[in-house]
Amino acid sequence: MRVTPVILIVCAVFAGYKLVAGRPVHWSPGVLAPAEPVQEDIDRAEHIPYKGVELTPRARFSAEVRVLSRERYRLGALGSAVPLDFAVGWGPMSDSAVLADIKISQANRFYFWHYDGEAPPIPRRDIETHSANWHLLPAAAAVFDTLDEVRVGEIVQLEGELVDIKGSDFTLHTSLTRNDTGAGACEVLYVESVRRRYR
Repeated sequence: MRVTPVILIVCAVFAGYKLVAGRPVHWSPGVLAPAEPVQEDIDRAEHIPYKGVELTPRARFSAEVRVLSRERYRLGALGSAVPLDFAVGWGPMSDSAVLADIKISQANRFYFWHYDGEAPPIPRRDIETHSANWHLLPAAAAVFDTLDEVRVGEIVQLEGELVDIKGSDFTLHTSLTRNDTGAGACEVLYVESVRRRYR
């Protein structure tokens, strides 16, 4: 197959666009998402069929957060239902001065943080109660498209419902508190709307 200069140029332009579009957003020091997430429990709710699984709404949920890391999943029933995980921070964990001394990573549906030196930049408990890993289920194709374009560092406003998921061979329960850590501490959010702020 003969590769023409036009094809090479198009490929180069596309690669350049993806590189620029995927760059982290940088902010000056200061708290960018000061408010705590807002949660309102749901007493009774109908089950929601969703991409081969069943969702049970547990609470209405709204939050403005800074995206600290993001991971895309594609494999299996869980990857189909929950294609994105965002590690997010609010309050002191949305401050660039704090985040400069904390390294963030994600793997296997978990979020990890660590720091170099003798002590973290803020108390450990403040890190634990102002950051989390959220499993995101887009309520519509347009919501997925917006979430999929979100860059690390952006401030996003997410609204929807915290849900439990029941699949044919797995069950995933959402956290209902910001104070837990470890396995089971992730919020499972059925995202009905998303707004981005990156400048």
